[in-house]
Amino acid sequence: MSCAEFSSQRGSSTVAATALVIAALLLAAGILAWSAVTRAAMQAASAADLAALAAADTARGLRAGDPCAAAGLLASANEARLESCVIEADGTTVRVQVSVAITFSALGIEFPAASAQARAGAPPLTRH
Repeated sequence: MSCAEFSSQRGSSTVAATALVIAALLLAAGILAWSAVTRAAMQAASAADLAALAAADTARGLRAGDPCAAAGLLASANEARLESCVIEADGTTVRVQVSVAITFSALGIEFPAASAQARAGAPPLTRH
């Protein structure tokens, strides 16, 4: 290899190493974003289930108070926000929907909140 060929190759390993580091950082950011979204979705599902159960217990008279207020308190205790609460016609079944903020933002990317819904109460009456 002559001196001219060697000098034209100078710095190429630095460029390759920099590209490798950038690719690794982007992969890590993607994994962290996916983890944040998955965690928020699971948290929303748990909060919706617990809020619906609390509201259904209150609607059935097992706890004192307003069913939707109970759902809201339990949702906020689980770091979720109660979006809707509907007491169905039978008076003992409740449907709730909650949302959880996704607390990850990298590279200026914003994610929408994760949401989940749940239903709790007496099973529907069916006649055979």
